[in-house]
Amino acid sequence: MNPDPKSAVSPNGVPVLRSVEPRFAMPGGEIRIVGEGLMPRPERPRVNIGQDPASILFGSDTLMVARVPEDATSGPLTVETALGTSAPADVRVAVPIAENLHPVANPAVDSDGNIFATFSGARGQAVPVSIFRVDTNFNLHPFLTGLMNATGLALDIENNLYVSSRNDGTVYKVSPLGELSTYAQGMGVATGIAFDAEGNLYVGDRSGTVFKIARDREIFVFATLEPSVAAYHLAFSPNGNLYVTGPTTSSNDAIYEIDPHGDMSVYYRGLGRPQGLAFDKDGNMYVVASYKGRRGVVRFTSPQDPSIVVSGNALVGLAFAPEGGLVLATTSGLNFLKCGIEGYLHRPLLG
Repeated sequence: MNPDPKSAVSPNGVPVLRSVEPRFAMPGGEIRIVGEGLMPRPERPRVNIGQDPASILFGSDTLMVARVPEDATSGPLTVETALGTSAPADVRVAVPIAENLHPVANPAVDSDGNIFATFSGARGQAVPVSIFRVDTNFNLHPFLTGLMNATGLALDIENNLYVSSRNDGTVYKVSPLGELSTYAQGMGVATGIAFDAEGNLYVGDRSGTVFKIARDREIFVFATLEPSVAAYHLAFSPNGNLYVTGPTTSSNDAIYEIDPHGDMSVYYRGLGRPQGLAFDKDGNMYVVASYKGRRGVVRFTSPQDPSIVVSGNALVGLAFAPEGGLVLATTSGLNFLKCGIEGYLHRPLLG
């Protein structure tokens, strides 16, 4: 938790922390520290996260920005000077759980806690393993081969995995045993996918269309957006609306809100390269993006209240795991963060 500003008094010049934000971070992420007595002259202070020293990117007597070490673990953050050491502030650091992958969208977590992520590859590139599974002990297993450019992932209640391919515009269904079948075809450069509460599947075509696939596999054009340079990312909130990001070359990208009738509006504009998104059970939105020059996971309790809650670079997606866990996907692997936030999960029964 952040220290209480009302109790922030600096006796004898000992550093005092007023706030430490965000309190969740990836290795390499940036933490902002506000306080008093942080950098007395001429001594150089030391910022520790647990037992690991963090590099100081910016420093003054009342504000510091520190980078989380690559090998840091969760623990108390303190500022240490020649005059003393501050009281601790808890910082939780994500743990790497899988490397040498290539996710391009959200990972997926089944009801047993298994995590699925892609090795997507460049468009048209055949790779040895298309999808990997990380079990509940964080062991990595090949799960599916032979699917080119696996992109978006979604699960139903029976733990069948649905996978889009941006190579052929097809959505595939994969059983828990890894048996592959075609679910729907003909959706352009198919990227992000998401189920609504009734079991309709929505697919983002990078050229600008969001398709709706009904339970009987009939395909409709649901909404039209501006084209994306990378991929669309889709997620449903507890209010039943679909939210979509599609990064462009702009630093002023939007999150789109689409109601069940297909009517679209801009939920928020002002993010840099927004990608994967998800919701907690209270309806708060979490989006991987840059906000005010800082990269990480941005939480929206409303369109008027964005804030960075996880600091980190190279993020492309996220997914909530059981018991307050958060899986964070980078361009090359997966990380796990014990954050205590319960995600919103809805998985339709499609049998």
